[in-house]
Amino acid sequence: MSKIRIALIEDHDLTRVGIRTALLQKEEIEVVGEAANAAEGLKMLKTLQPDIAIVDIGLPDKDGIELTREVKSISRGEELVTRILILTLRDNKEAVLAAFAAGADSYCMKDIKFDNLLEAVRVTYNGNAWIDPAIARIVLQQAQQNPAKQDAGFLNTKSNANNSEAEENQDLMEPYTLTERELEVLQLIVEGCSNAVIAERLYITVGTVKTHVRNILNKLCADDRTQAAVRALRSGLVG
Repeated sequence: MSKIRIALIEDHDLTRVGIRTALLQKEEIEVVGEAANAAEGLKMLKTLQPDIAIVDIGLPDKDGIELTREVKSISRGEELVTRILILTLRDNKEAVLAAFAAGADSYCMKDIKFDNLLEAVRVTYNGNAWIDPAIARIVLQQAQQNPAKQDAGFLNTKSNANNSEAEENQDLMEPYTLTERELEVLQLIVEGCSNAVIAERLYITVGTVKTHVRNILNKLCADDRTQAAVRALRSGLVG
């Protein structure tokens, strides 16, 4: 079984050592590199091409959001396929929405429990998004306070301009477009639950969860779980 290759980009030595020590308790994880700033981090990612980069949002030379934007720009040329897990102490709206816009794959607060961090790593590695519930609440609050302005700026950073009209139409989504069970699954996606956890919570099989997730993505015209979650929060489908 191949290990999950992780790189850490964090300027605080004690924090970085703590995360590395915690991650290495799991045999499935390999920490392949570390960097203390964005410049070193970008070079490291290009060289090592890890599966996941855990990136601190508050780096000294360039913030993690800008670094994420650069990494995703490179990824579009298929030179780099690293997934980005943003780790942050910032829970203000501006930082959260900027992280969404930069195209990070998952979003965690730094006070996350270790078990939840491992879950976030596994979910991200499997190609899905892990969204910290605290961050989901911030996005929902922002959407409710300023519904007219939060559209393509952070909802669809991974799609091209041809989808902008479809983005605007997401405001018109109504709960009846999803079944009651799909709404339950969507709520758990927003809370950062993996398919396995959703299956356990709803007493259904993982296969059934995958079917519901696929239907949700189709109905919300979303490319991935992050996009579906943000659109659902944006439109008030879940809270």
